[in-house]
Amino acid sequence: MDILNETRIYKTIQVRFEEDICFIQIHRPEANNTINDCLIEEFTEVLAQCEDSAKIVVLEGLPEVFCFGADFKEIQKSFDTKEQHQEQNPEPLYNLWLQLASGPYITIAHVRGKANAGGVGFVAACDIVLCEEKAVFSLSELLFGLMPACVLPFLIRKIGYSKANYLTLMTQPISAKQAKDWGLVDEYEEKSENLLRKHLLRLRRLPKSGISRYKRYMNNLDDALVIAKPKALEANIEVFSDQKNLEKISRYITTGKFPWEGE
Repeated sequence: MDILNETRIYKTIQVRFEEDICFIQIHRPEANNTINDCLIEEFTEVLAQCEDSAKIVVLEGLPEVFCFGADFKEIQKSFDTKEQHQEQNPEPLYNLWLQLASGPYITIAHVRGKANAGGVGFVAACDIVLCEEKAVFSLSELLFGLMPACVLPFLIRKIGYSKANYLTLMTQPISAKQAKDWGLVDEYEEKSENLLRKHLLRLRRLPKSGISRYKRYMNNLDDALVIAKPKALEANIEVFSDQKNLEKISRYITTGKFPWEGE
């Protein structure tokens, strides 16, 4: 099935197909699987080309880190050289998560290792979340004076206002068990590859037309993500335009010290 030109070489993701299932792996091992402009562009391109033919899209990361959020090194570099950085335009990433949440395919986040900050955004945007037993989930933004502004609409839809608020304020990771108890994770096992395989065997029986119609109906039932978008973008721009926050990020990348640590 010719869903996508599989000869295309990507810089930040690895893409493979098994008939009408598309596997997209975030693959930036040199940058701790963080999010940059190129990743957003490449991921968006693949999802757009999956709309007509793919029934299932599986999002994966590396064995030790699923996705660790924004690329602080790129932010630090752009801050130090006074260039405009991606976080001042969060709309492409928010739109990417909207694609995952509302596209005419079933989206599955298969999480191994750490999912932090924007990584939790990818998780919360997916229809189904499967993970290994040792996976952990965290929102670390407030440690730097930031906030997970664009993550929160997706996370609140998944686990509710109170628990999303607690996860944001505490900035500490939660386990796979706790994430399942809260509704962020649907199932977890020690061998998550087997868990994924079992889900795919069942889900691939569903017709593409039925999946598309169902997702369209669900989007009409709940338009909270679209309504929240302007406020999320505004809040994200505000915190990433704050010079004090950018200085904290720059110092952390340069010295390895958190904002509360002395010189």
